[in-house]
Amino acid sequence: MPDDPLKRDVQNPILFECAWEVANKVGGIYTVIKTKVPVTMQTYGDRYTLIGPLIYKTAPMEVETQEPTDPALVASLQSMRAQGVKCLYGRWLIEGAPRVLLFDTGSQYHRLDEWKADLWNLAGIPSPPNDHETNEAIVFGYLVAWFLGEYVAHKAQTAVVAHFHEWQAGLAIPLVRKRHMDVTTVFTTHATLLGRYLCAGSVDFYNNLSYFDVDHEAGKRGIYHRYCIERAAAHCADVFTTVSGITAWESEHLLKRKPDGVLPNGLNVVKFQAMHEFQNLHATSKEKINEFVRGHFYGHYDFDLENTIYMFTAGRYEYRNKGVDMFIESLARLNHRLQQSQSKTTVVAFIIMPAATNSYTIEALKGQAVMKQLRDTVTEVQARVGARLFEHAARFHGEGRTLVAPEDLLSAEDQVLLKRRIFALKRHTLPPIVTHNMADDSNDPILNQLRRVHLFNTPGDRVKVIFHPEFLNSNNPILGLDYEEFVRGCHLGVFPSYYEPWGYTPAECTVMGIPSVTTNLSGFGCFMEDSIHNPSDEGIYIIDRRTTSVDDSVNALANSMFDFVKKTRRQRINQRNRVERLSPLLDWKNLGLEYEKARMLALRRAYPDAFLGADEDNGEDVEWGFGEFPVSAQASPRLRISGLATPGDLGTLTEEMQRLETSDYRGHWSRTGEDEEDEYPFPLVMKVRSRASSVMSGASTPGGGAFKSLSEHDLQKADAALSQVNGVSTASAIA
Repeated sequence: MPDDPLKRDVQNPILFECAWEVANKVGGIYTVIKTKVPVTMQTYGDRYTLIGPLIYKTAPMEVETQEPTDPALVASLQSMRAQGVKCLYGRWLIEGAPRVLLFDTGSQYHRLDEWKADLWNLAGIPSPPNDHETNEAIVFGYLVAWFLGEYVAHKAQTAVVAHFHEWQAGLAIPLVRKRHMDVTTVFTTHATLLGRYLCAGSVDFYNNLSYFDVDHEAGKRGIYHRYCIERAAAHCADVFTTVSGITAWESEHLLKRKPDGVLPNGLNVVKFQAMHEFQNLHATSKEKINEFVRGHFYGHYDFDLENTIYMFTAGRYEYRNKGVDMFIESLARLNHRLQQSQSKTTVVAFIIMPAATNSYTIEALKGQAVMKQLRDTVTEVQARVGARLFEHAARFHGEGRTLVAPEDLLSAEDQVLLKRRIFALKRHTLPPIVTHNMADDSNDPILNQLRRVHLFNTPGDRVKVIFHPEFLNSNNPILGLDYEEFVRGCHLGVFPSYYEPWGYTPAECTVMGIPSVTTNLSGFGCFMEDSIHNPSDEGIYIIDRRTTSVDDSVNALANSMFDFVKKTRRQRINQRNRVERLSPLLDWKNLGLEYEKARMLALRRAYPDAFLGADEDNGEDVEWGFGEFPVSAQASPRLRISGLATPGDLGTLTEEMQRLETSDYRGHWSRTGEDEEDEYPFPLVMKVRSRASSVMSGASTPGGGAFKSLSEHDLQKADAALSQVNGVSTASAIA
């Protein structure tokens, strides 16, 4: 291996992206990786490979096996297979068809104790014997580090960037650093382990964030070893990033390193040729929801579906973190306000969260079956009435009655059949508030709160509630819609989360043109607050859960929902148009640039001399921004052009070196809105830092050879070079 890291080509680097959810659907990171692939493939092509665990249950359906063509990759895999490592290489069967490498952790479990001892000796990280998830992370991390070591030994002329997501994949980062591998690393945390555990309990998380004894709190919850892995990955990575400004603030206090930047999560946005196309999709999907509602409320179906608003919340069953407690309390207050104002509008609120169930309730199944029988009977009667009407009209020869009497069209048999179906609709119980038989009905938090606030779907209630404890799919016998189809059919998504590092659910609503409610404690809410003026005018309602009391936040949510219910149909259509026009903000075509800049920053830190003078030589202006929004009848959304954010430069990783007091970044996340020394400006501003300046966390020399530290004169030269292009970069970002 060459000792001089400058011999590596930094202009066309090899990229490995590593995550536990590569070709393995577990949670939201699967969506992040999968949807980002097309944009990454456009940049890297065959220089891009994803690394994940080999799950035999799903891999055959996700991956098409192929033989590698890269000689360095072939040699690396041959060497590992010769020592018993089982792996699968091929193309992931998704849009973009990226190369994927999956390692079978079970094939190396006999090395687990050896690697645990090495991890303790190398990094002082403990590992208990019976934590299966940690054992998997250790074996997977060592396999990835083993592979990267083999690969850079065979690929000596090209820079290698390894991007890791979350602690399950991040164990390889301290191993790479300690072993002095010439690999540039980026670590992205999508939520801190300790943050999730603390918020799941009754802890005032954000007001006490700077006071937590992190080691004690992690130990008390039995996750100290996992926390150590996550913290080591954050400290040893060349570049450390998070998915939102609020998670950056959290990470600094819990992981004790200031993130270098924010990489917001995006989606692949499909733009329609005309506005009415997605409005038509809304109408089609809403009619399918109408079918379910007719069946669910049969016998009490006394409200007008044309004057009904569908609201929903969805996600993992995290009762407090996802804000379900706040949503239900606000629904009760909304119900009271609608009754007091004698509103004729009905609100049907869906709660879509998977929980332990035994089966569908008999009432829910019976309702859909009875309504289906009625519809089938009416269809048959319609056909017979149509045939009689046609026969009468065809026989008319100029004499007699031109119109047929109704009693001649509807036979006695038809009348009896219709009466039987109508009488079958009668029932003497209230429509159920849950569609399944819960495994632990009496202790379910959602059901208990619905009972406490008396939301029982009585005829006098203007707010009806349906708890569906299962993810949606089109094969569901009760609510047979896919999630995307269901979202398009609703009018408002409500996600008042207390702990939400990003928040894909409101983002998906935005892309589909559905207004949503979120909070300023979610990454998405902060992103939208920083991106556009007056988000509520554009259909993004942001509830303040940061500086107000719980009761005030609940009232604010109830007020937002009440104001939405009062809108006319035309106003709702206009608002859906405005929401849909925000979708470019969340498009990977724009947000994917942030990932690329994170990798370039990592390369600059690993090979600072390779970039000296490069900016002047290129002389290229980089255009940032989302372009101009088309002028329409509604005012175009106004992007912020000053203050906390810059259009197209949201959470950007810049190379500016002015007004910096630390070697990482100066960030901003102020709870009071006042200027303080420890604020987090958004976008985050970075300073290029070479590995030589990092003597903590196993800092090492790329390539493992002797390394001469940069002198003060060298650093001054780098500062001057970057300062010269600073004005150009800033001007381009604002353009």
